[in-house]
Amino acid sequence: MRTMMIIVACLFGGMLFAQESNVEYFKKGDLVKGIFYYDNGVIQQEGTYKNGKLHGQWIAYDRDGKKNAVAYYHKGNKTGKWFFWQKDKLVEVDYNNNDIANVTTYKNETIFASEK
Repeated sequence: MRTMMIIVACLFGGMLFAQESNVEYFKKGDLVKGIFYYDNGVIQQEGTYKNGKLHGQWIAYDRDGKKNAVAYYHKGNKTGKWFFWQKDKLVEVDYNNNDIANVTTYKNETIFASEK
């Protein structure tokens, strides 16, 4: 489970640069908001940068526009609680100092598995 979550987290970060031609950037104070699109025009993911690094909340969507991940960054480092929706499960990954501290899987609002 932990290995799967590491792979998913790495893929989430790697997707940020996958389709440079389908991206828009907007200045918001000291942040830059990036919105990445699938080739069908649906938002793939959106979030903000600060000083060129991922910062704040990032949200990823599937090709139909359904939210499938929420992640948080602080100055380029993974932080806080990340959430991944997978079919009938919700996976919560807790980050501490850019490292995975805990992984909890919920099924039908009940803890299905927890790993530290």
